[in-house]
Amino acid sequence: VQLQASGGGLVQAGGSLRLSCAASARTFSNYVMGWFRQAPGKEREFVAAITWSGRTTYVDSVKGRFTISRDNAKNTVYLQMNSLKPEDTAVYYCAADVGAWITTSEGDYDYWGQGTQVTVSS
Repeated sequence: VQLQASGGGLVQAGGSLRLSCAASARTFSNYVMGWFRQAPGKEREFVAAITWSGRTTYVDSVKGRFTISRDNAKNTVYLQMNSLKPEDTAVYYCAADVGAWITTSEGDYDYWGQGTQVTVSS
């Protein structure tokens, strides 16, 4: 399974970006898809995840600002990021978990994309 993340960039605080992650797998619709991020000098952290049926979960720091969604017909998962803050600056990674249950644990994800840089200026 190959994952290709895109949509990162430079944005001012309060602005918005939408990240996309295209997957090569035919069975994409069966996967739990997640977004993680890694800021400079910090550990990679969970951001959001979505099941095949659309159930979602978020880290507290992005609740109400970020929305994860998926289009199974296009094998693509999205992360809509609104009201961006400088502390959202990080490399964002999409990941796929072949398991059935939604998870926030990095170790549960089987496939990873290459990352896309998001920089939020103050």
